[in-house]
Amino acid sequence: MTDGWHALIPETEFPAEGKLATKVNGWYVLVGKTEDGLHAVNDRCTHQAALLSTGRIRRGAVMCPLHGARFNMADGRCIGGTYKDLRTFPLRVTDGVIEVCVPDAAPGMEELPVMAG
Repeated sequence: MTDGWHALIPETEFPAEGKLATKVNGWYVLVGKTEDGLHAVNDRCTHQAALLSTGRIRRGAVMCPLHGARFNMADGRCIGGTYKDLRTFPLRVTDGVIEVCVPDAAPGMEELPVMAG
């Protein structure tokens, strides 16, 4: 399996609320701005498969809006819980454009969020 870099948006256009939810090559990606920079994670809680992008990011962690599970944005580690860690994606800024690297292979069902009807 290989991975590929994908341009998202210019860094100057990053949303003021500090998060960007997008779909890249079939992957749901949440880019969050924390005190130590930008980070990209799979936009899916490992507990109940909810979209994390509808939650908030505070103190370097994203909180699942469904049950309050918290995950460190930098390394995907579950904080204060026993849930599986999040998949993280490499992120870089090239010539002022935010880029994320996701697998070329489509995500499996265990990597996709459950979408509310």
